[in-house]
Amino acid sequence: MSGMLYIVAAPSGGGKTSLVSALLEADSGIKLSISYTTRPPRPGEVDGVNYHFVDEARFHQMVGEGAFLEYAEVFGCYYGTAQASVESQLSDETDVILEIDWQGAQQVRKLMPECRSIFIVPPSREELERRLRGRGQDSDEVIARRTSEAVEEMSHYGEFDYLVVNDDFEVALSGLKAIFRTRRLETVVQSQVLAGQLAQLLK
Repeated sequence: MSGMLYIVAAPSGGGKTSLVSALLEADSGIKLSISYTTRPPRPGEVDGVNYHFVDEARFHQMVGEGAFLEYAEVFGCYYGTAQASVESQLSDETDVILEIDWQGAQQVRKLMPECRSIFIVPPSREELERRLRGRGQDSDEVIARRTSEAVEEMSHYGEFDYLVVNDDFEVALSGLKAIFRTRRLETVVQSQVLAGQLAQLLK
């Protein structure tokens, strides 16, 4: 039995990274696919842990080699998911999360329609802007642009299977956990996990 591929997307400031980190810490059966990007590392980010940081020449070389399951340009930088890495993790019976945007999600759905997708939204526009300012890394101009583009990103929420509002962090995290737990309880999954036990029950 292979794992399930999950897409988790959100606008900048939606709290996606914090929620996914907490989910990974709570559930050892879930792994994060490490994306490639051409953007420079933010303070505290580590190559090979948060992202694989590469220059544009290397990124475009990988595109030409057909290495990506999906890739997109966001805020002038490129992001991509290595297909071989994802397939390897799934074959190890591990659920895999792709932290990507709605553009990448559209590409993945075409190639792997069985995947599940989750969209995370902030509770309000005001809270979204507060979170973006709280990073202390961007100018007012950049924050205004990110806030405006977040509206466009959020307009695609209807393309996703699940919608989680990140207002209360623990409530949002509980919702994410429930999504993964529900899939594992589906009959098609449980019939394989519990094959021996079910055979004994039906003797």
